[in-house]
Amino acid sequence: MSLGRIGKLQFCIAKAIRRAYSNAGIPELTQVRHNVKRSPFTELEDKDIAVFESIVGNRNALREDLQAYNVDFWNTVRGNSKLVLKPASTQEVAAILKYCNERKLAVCPQGGNTGVVGSSVPVFDEVVLSLARMNKIIHIDDITGITACEAGCILENLDNKACELDLVVPLDLGAKSSCHIGGNVSTNAGGLRVVRYGNLHGSVLGLEVVLANGEILDLMSDFKKDNTGYHLKHLFIGAEGTLGVVTKVSLLCAPQPQAQNLAFLGLPNFDAVLKTFQSAKRNLGEILSACEMIDAPTLQADLDHFELNPPISGYPFYMLLETSGSNVTHDLEKLNKFVEIGMEKGEIIDGTIAKGARQMQEIWKLRELAPMALGKDGYCFYYDLSLPLRDFYSIVDVLREQVGPLATRVTGFGHLGDSNLHLQVTCTEYTDELHRKIEPFIYEYTHKLKGSVNAEHGIGFLKKNYLKYSKSPEAIAMMRDVKKLLDPNGILNPYKVLN
Repeated sequence: MSLGRIGKLQFCIAKAIRRAYSNAGIPELTQVRHNVKRSPFTELEDKDIAVFESIVGNRNALREDLQAYNVDFWNTVRGNSKLVLKPASTQEVAAILKYCNERKLAVCPQGGNTGVVGSSVPVFDEVVLSLARMNKIIHIDDITGITACEAGCILENLDNKACELDLVVPLDLGAKSSCHIGGNVSTNAGGLRVVRYGNLHGSVLGLEVVLANGEILDLMSDFKKDNTGYHLKHLFIGAEGTLGVVTKVSLLCAPQPQAQNLAFLGLPNFDAVLKTFQSAKRNLGEILSACEMIDAPTLQADLDHFELNPPISGYPFYMLLETSGSNVTHDLEKLNKFVEIGMEKGEIIDGTIAKGARQMQEIWKLRELAPMALGKDGYCFYYDLSLPLRDFYSIVDVLREQVGPLATRVTGFGHLGDSNLHLQVTCTEYTDELHRKIEPFIYEYTHKLKGSVNAEHGIGFLKKNYLKYSKSPEAIAMMRDVKKLLDPNGILNPYKVLN
């Protein structure tokens, strides 16, 4: 048999395997799809499992039915871990990591597993460290808004508890019903209201972190101002579990707005989007809490897969503008006036202001369900970019031309208020051909625009080869030095962030 025929046979076998995985509803193994070589970590043995069971108990050392822990929420990456540990305390996490470090067993920390860059699932057979049982709300101070909770606390649960005290968690995500606070911190999640509350580097007051060697680092604080040397907490915010495992979080909740309004606007072109945003900052100012953009293909995906009923349709672009203040009449008057001026100028073609909380929720679904709607096309390549506002949407048009008919849809939506675009390319099933058309093209183009290759989702496994487009060689070298200092054996979330 000739080499050419062997190559063709191997290609056909690989294609058949990939199709079998696709038909089964699970992705191909990450190590196979991306041709990754396993690092020389120790392989798990029965004696290791016995030690772990003595720490967390037999019921919390899972060895069967692990697919939910090995595959990400978006069905794009898959590992083959043989063990999931579910500790109930910081001390149990410390004991697990101390043992793993001594034995050189690789560990993959996992929260709600809602990430999109392959950060929260193993690549090979890493031990999955699930923080799901560490879900206690420790305290919420109704006067100061200072809140402390364990890392496995679900965002929505924390927000509901805060609401009982007329407070709001300064983070709102589409995945809030399942994502964990520890995961939010570890990825420096942004969400829908960064324009109002800023990102987590500003909201997090302190952390408790377990280092790779099992040492517990207490960085918890109850103060916005604590200017005592290096702010080590910032090392772990956005580190994606590669430097330590976050076990507790202290953050500052904001007062619950007494009046909220939401406008859904139809616009003729992206230039009108920019002008409307500029006007919103000027005329809504202190009450502007969210500014989101959706393009027509994204809205169509919502309609195709979720049968949602938008209040207006038929326009190239849409904006969601939310205001949060303390005076219902005053805020509504400002929002109505803003929309009237925009329509007079021709920058807004049509629009509606939600009447009541129920309609607000229905409108927000158009934005929050967009990623899942696009995923239902079959397979979706997700990109999360920070771009100069003037070039915010041009990259969508450029990529649409680049991939041509290989894609079902190329869409753009996201956090216009903080220059964060979510760019999606959908197709019926994953193909190497389409992947190569998109990457590294999309990152090279972002680099030319002086943007960031990842805005709020992190680097994880899927983007680690492209960190160089946003960080200098010197910066990456320093990141490696920090990693080596805190995790010399490299056991924490290997194959992620840094090559």
